[in-house]
Amino acid sequence: AGQSAAVRTGVAAARERLVGTMDGEGQNPPADLARLAAAWSPGGPQLVGGHRTTRHATLSKRLGSRFANGLRRALLRDDCPDSGCGLKVFERDRHLALPFFHGQHRFLPALFRAQGCTAAFLPVGDRPRRAGRSNYSNLQRAVQGASDLLGVAWLIRRARPVTTREEGVPAP
Repeated sequence: AGQSAAVRTGVAAARERLVGTMDGEGQNPPADLARLAAAWSPGGPQLVGGHRTTRHATLSKRLGSRFANGLRRALLRDDCPDSGCGLKVFERDRHLALPFFHGQHRFLPALFRAQGCTAAFLPVGDRPRRAGRSNYSNLQRAVQGASDLLGVAWLIRRARPVTTREEGVPAP
């Protein structure tokens, strides 16, 4: 059902307040997830994401990602340098309160910010893919990503901040 559905299913099954996500192809060192979790705090950023500063992907994937990240940052103003990095730490309830759609995982920083949250991004490692293969070409990502980007921009313009159960008001 796709990566966004897999992330949503895992987050819904989690029983702790704080959740960490990581792609399954082995490109990110698991120790980096612990570093992101250590940077999260109740009074700090509500989302801590990874930023792959040295990519081990093909030149075309790196250039495509650079262009897409720049376009997304300009349109959504989410200040996220690398929305494609799967390493993220956030509160379970805040994630479950977000609108869900296929491709949501690529826009978590923008969706969190639209809800009044702050985000921080730390450099993380990137290794050559250890398992599986990419399911998208740059053209496929561009076609799907363009409609997702416009949809997220529409959602953000209409967003109202939500609160979590810990703040005293149940999230929808």
